Amino acid sequence: MSDSGRLIAVVDDEESVCRAVQRLLRSAGFSVDTYSSGVTFLQDLPSRRPDCLVLDLQMPRMTGFEVQARLLELGERVPVVVITGHDTARARERAMEGGAAAYLRKPADDQALLGAVSAAIAKSQE
Repeated sequence: MSDSGRLIAVVDDEESVCRAVQRLLRSAGFSVDTYSSGVTFLQDLPSRRPDCLVLDLQMPRMTGFEVQARLLELGERVPVVVITGHDTARARERAMEGGAAAYLRKPADDQALLGAVSAAIAKSQE
């Protein structure tokens, strides 16, 4: 199946990261919603359920880990691709334990990010 029309949510408190990831994903044919916080993403979730979530870990108010935990509590099976500038073995382990489909360091390689998003969507449809 083509990625065209698939909705990707990007949650990152850095506006420049949101813009760059949005541009990249749109160039690959995805529809993209960006959010500056996990709180606003979760508020929008009932009306704008994405096919995949690109999620930063280190954000004020609500961390990416907290977003992952909330999705599990809600029973939402949205595939998550984590991108972080604060890469540690513990963060990677915690993100994967929380159900992340992929874990990438910032700045994420364009092809690696596109591949991770496509793979996460494909796996969620199995």
